[in-house]
Amino acid sequence: MKGVITLRRLSVDDWRLWRQLRLEALTEAPYAFSATLADWQGEGDTEERWRGRLSSVAFNLIADLDETPAGMVSATAADAERIIELISMWVAPIARGRGVGDLLVKAVIAWATEQAASKIALAVAEGNVHASGLYRRHNFMDSGGPGNSRHFSGCERQMFREL
Repeated sequence: MKGVITLRRLSVDDWRLWRQLRLEALTEAPYAFSATLADWQGEGDTEERWRGRLSSVAFNLIADLDETPAGMVSATAADAERIIELISMWVAPIARGRGVGDLLVKAVIAWATEQAASKIALAVAEGNVHASGLYRRHNFMDSGGPGNSRHFSGCERQMFREL
């Protein structure tokens, strides 16, 4: 059973919800992010920082599954080459395989199209076959080399989709 999925675009005032999901994501899937849980806890866990993250990244969405926050994604503003980067993608374990990831990716594609972007790029951790499969379903292609994302470092592959 899929359930009812709704998407919500976040503002800086939604920082508590973003914080909740981001910390859950970093705890549940640390291999999928360049940031660590420790980076966002302790002295890094401030309202100012969470609001700053939401205001500095152009597009931030939360997916609710049956009225429960179950996924998130962000996208950067286009760079000089009109490339938008999909970042911070995560779907809660209870929502995987239920269409949440597909709707989040579709929303980024629609937003990037509205922004007149030329391409969407992303970095996915090596070995994250489920995420790679999700992106391939939406016509993202492997660049054939390691990622050079503005937000990732380490062991990832760059994927892109022309618009």
